[in-house]
Amino acid sequence: MTTQQIATRLVDLCRNGKVEEAKEELFAPDIISIEPYEGLLPKETKGMDAIRKKAELFVSHVEDFFGGSISEPIIAGDYFSVSWQSDLQMKGEARKTNSELCVYKVKDGKIVSEQFFY
Repeated sequence: MTTQQIATRLVDLCRNGKVEEAKEELFAPDIISIEPYEGLLPKETKGMDAIRKKAELFVSHVEDFFGGSISEPIIAGDYFSVSWQSDLQMKGEARKTNSELCVYKVKDGKIVSEQFFY
């Protein structure tokens, strides 16, 4: 798959609530995930097993999810980015809208890294 095809597929799956399926299908086994800072989630996560645990940790802290949106991807060579908005309430916190920029690198037909800015 090309970078455009992978980006389009990721957006389609995520818009249809299939975020975990997107990871299983499109991520390389040794993917690296980078957060902007250490907090609830680790700053850097390596490998699919760790990515799954990171997702479980995040979901375990969500009180309620009210919706969200994801932009069309912007492609630049082996990279693509999307803007992702989420309307949610974390446990013990007020409802809020998260806005983040997600940047992905593609190599050999798989996403090998993801980095988030928020």
